Amino acid sequence: MRSTPKPILCAAALLAVTATFAPSAWASSAMDKQIDEKFAAADVNRDGKLTLEEAKAGMPRVAKNFDKIDADKKGYVTADQIKAMADKM
Repeated sequence: MRSTPKPILCAAALLAVTATFAPSAWASSAMDKQIDEKFAAADVNRDGKLTLEEAKAGMPRVAKNFDKIDADKKGYVTADQIKAMADKM
């Protein structure tokens, strides 16, 4: 019986893992970039926070879920909070 060289087995295993996990990582990265871009455009006063009014004007889906995202009831949401909520969905 002839055995397959170990480098070929390692490469095959790496390809299998990459094919399994990479698309979701790329999708997450693309989603994060999109959130960052929309957030920056909606954050008119550039304070790193979106109020409900800013969200209504620039990120309507965030506005619809504002109370869920602003779990601490601070009156604003951050890009990281929006990304965390998007990851849950």
